[in-house]
Order: sequence, then structure tokens, then C-alpha cells
Amino acid sequence: MNLNDEVRKYIDDLFKDVGKSQQLFDLKQELVTNMHERIKDYQKQGMSDEEAFKEAKVSMGDLSGLVDDMREAGREEAKGEVYSSMTNRISTGGIVISVMLIVFGFLMTISMNFMDVAAPAKSGTSIFIVIGGAILTYSLLARETARKYAMNRIRAVLYALAVGVSLFGIFVGVTSGLATGEMFIAFSSSTIFLVIGIGMFVSLMLSEKVDRTK
Repeated sequence: MNLNDEVRKYIDDLFKDVGKSQQLFDLKQELVTNMHERIKDYQKQGMSDEEAFKEAKVSMGDLSGLVDDMREAGREEAKGEVYSSMTNRISTGGIVISVMLIVFGFLMTISMNFMDVAAPAKSGTSIFIVIGGAILTYSLLARETARKYAMNRIRAVLYALAVGVSLFGIFVGVTSGLATGEMFIAFSSSTIFLVIGIGMFVSLMLSEKVDRTK
């Protein structure tokens, strides 16, 4: 029994008569996550996958009222458009700011190499690339497109954090290497950040249970 497929099918069937929208997608994602948590709790009590799934459905209660609310909300297209529009405006602002930070950090880092400054200072301004990379990651994932719904904001933040930590690891490694002139110090100082960042990224990818495709 594939629990991921069964949970997804159960939630999808509940809302099959409701028009697609970003609000509905977010709600379904929350319900899927909640149901998986309930299933895990029942499995810890010694239940099989099938028994845990059945108990989780019962514990979720009657969702017909929620379905009716979403069906009514789905008819109010203007509200849905405003919701998506505001989300995308914020995302667009984030993309613009992040690109500016990345370009600024890149150009300043290059210009510092032509100045008579200490070696570590030459890579110091590349911290803007780290910040910009994290913001860009969040802005792209939290943006609704013609083909995909926006990612849950919490997961988007976690992805951005994973990318930011990884980039920071590279930044620390380069800066430490320039400061000491020792490669082993560069690698050792960046290792912990790279391991944490890459570990978070892989964990998020493997735990993704929602298909954002419209």
C-alpha cells in the first residue's frame, strides 16, 4: 500500500468538484501533511498502514463543510485573482531585489580584486551573493506560474535557508582560504555549512509529497 498515493487520492477525491485555485492547493497541502502526521501516530501504536490510514480518515472528521466552503470560494474568481496577484507581486519584488544583490555582490567582488586591500576583504562583498541567492530561491518557489502553484511558504523558506547555508559555506571557505593561504582550512571551515545546507536540501526534496503541477 502506497500511503502517499492513497492520501493524495483521498484528498483529491474530496475536492474533485471544486474549481482549482491557489487557496485550494494550499488547503489540500495542509490536509495531506496533517493526515500523514496522524497516520504516523497510529503506526507508532502498532497499526498497519491500512489500519492507520482508515483511522486517520475517521479522525479527520466530516470535511463536507470545508468542501462546501471551498466550492463557494471557488466561485468568487475575483478573490482568487487578488490572492494570486498579491503573492506574485511580493515574489516579483523578491526576485528583483535578489538579482540586484547578486549583481552588486558579483561586481563589487570583482572590483575589490583591483584594489590594494587585504586578501579576505576581496571576497567580503560576495556575502551579498549569499543573501541574494537565498531570497531568489524563496521568491521563485513561492511564485504561482501558468503551470505550477506556489509552494507552501514554510517549505519555500526552508529551501531558501538550505541554499543560503550552502552558499554561506562556500563564502566562508573562500574567505578563510584567502585569509590563511591554507586549503585545508578553507575546506574544513566550509564543510559544516555545506553538509547542513545540502542535507536540508536533499531532505526537503525526498519529503516532498505534493505535486504542484496544475
